[in-house]
Amino acid sequence: MGFKMGIVGLPNVGKSTLFNALTKTAAAQAANFPFCTIEPNVGEVAVPDARLDKLAAIAASKQIIPTRMTFVDIAGLVKGASKGEGLGNQFLANIRECDAIAHVLRCFEDDDITHVEGRVDPVEDAAVIETELMLSDLESIEKRLQGLVRKVRGGDKEAIQQERLLKEAQAVLEDGKPARVVDVDEDDAKAWRMLQLLTTKPVLYVCNVEENSAGDGNSQSARVAEMAASQGNSHVVISARIEEEISQLDAEEQEMFLSEMGLEEPGLDRLIRAGYELLDLQTYFTVGPKEARAWTIPVGTSAPKAAGVIHGDFEKGFIRAETIAFDDFVTLGGENPAKDAGKMRAEGKSYIVKDGDVMHFLFNT
Repeated sequence: MGFKMGIVGLPNVGKSTLFNALTKTAAAQAANFPFCTIEPNVGEVAVPDARLDKLAAIAASKQIIPTRMTFVDIAGLVKGASKGEGLGNQFLANIRECDAIAHVLRCFEDDDITHVEGRVDPVEDAAVIETELMLSDLESIEKRLQGLVRKVRGGDKEAIQQERLLKEAQAVLEDGKPARVVDVDEDDAKAWRMLQLLTTKPVLYVCNVEENSAGDGNSQSARVAEMAASQGNSHVVISARIEEEISQLDAEEQEMFLSEMGLEEPGLDRLIRAGYELLDLQTYFTVGPKEARAWTIPVGTSAPKAAGVIHGDFEKGFIRAETIAFDDFVTLGGENPAKDAGKMRAEGKSYIVKDGDVMHFLFNT
């Protein structure tokens, strides 16, 4: 299981450059004019996790298979998108299919790269995007409420629930806030997700800074950090231009380049991990001589559900999960030493998988 993150932002903020770096391709044309990305480009990237390499080395695994996540480079947005301006309708349809949003914000000055609004103000840029998404949600809610009138009058329970949730969302949106601030009860969680409102999606702000600010950011990224904190959102600082350069280098060259720039790791690694955490995801591992593999699950997933990520039959016929904590596996030197030391646990159907668990599933066929 992975998830799909949409890379959004105003034209010429560095979305396509970032996407190129993420996927190590030039599939998304990065050009100095609006709407150079006409169709959404989709790329899968590995989630960096040093633990997987350690496990593979201990087990002498022939193959290493990381977990993956999908990024979608979506056409640039302009004011009026909710009314169909620019590529608005297409933008909104594409973002609706994503699980989370990465707002790329221009935090750099460059006279050679025009800004669609003629100024550099990442906080205002974020507000433009959020406003367009909120306006789109309000329009969608109004249409849906009209369509529910007859069913609500007829006492349809599902329609009554939808109407109540839509009106709650409508109230906060009319107050100038995104729908994600609505406090949703557990009983309503599924129905709430089915509404597919754009402003319910988790947000990660990506501050695209100039090269010499890639490590610590600049005054503009500091403003974004303050904004994100006030909203309860996350942010990361990267230089998309640097990341695109790094992505074309081999491992040794990357290490040398990062050292020269005074950076500990590629900014993309931080971005991918931040995106991974955004939807409250975690990783468990399966390890053997054939392969060492990472699997993505939501935090709070039970052992049978985790097994089902590998294959549906594993969940249906689940008997138990032989589980070793990552630290025990590494410290003791593998599965057999961990088992001999009493660190392998037999967990049943009620076990909630922990991040880093090394697991082997037993099931009936």
